[in-house]
Amino acid sequence: MTVVAMVVAALIFVPLLAAGLAHLVWSTGLTWPLRDRDLLFRTVVGRAGGTVMPNRFLTLIVSLCIFAAGVFALSLADPASGGVLLTLVGVVLAAVFLARGIIGFTPGWRSRFPVEPFATYDRRLYSPLILAIGIGFLILVILRLL
Repeated sequence: MTVVAMVVAALIFVPLLAAGLAHLVWSTGLTWPLRDRDLLFRTVVGRAGGTVMPNRFLTLIVSLCIFAAGVFALSLADPASGGVLLTLVGVVLAAVFLARGIIGFTPGWRSRFPVEPFATYDRRLYSPLILAIGIGFLILVILRLL
């Protein structure tokens, strides 16, 4: 089971590392990989009635939280690490990612974040990926409990 847990943790860690790095870049004010702030907003935020990227400091905090979630995934794969507290953190992370993944498919979410291309990317990529990450955390927690 340790090999399975390591593979699941790696599959969680890689997209979280990529997302964390992107948020870190955006926290510096850069718009990579897009050409300008407007397109970046429309691609990664997509909020109705908005045009301004979130605060750079908050974006930095988000990047650190994303990195931390990735590290927790790797830690959950090690049965000798963290004990009950780490397992509880895994349950919380699973719940957070599952909730965000599911809510991304609801009409209420769609009405709050209708701006393209975010709406399409969220429906086809962001929400399914976040849901998969949540399922991955759930699998890691279950494997720790077996």
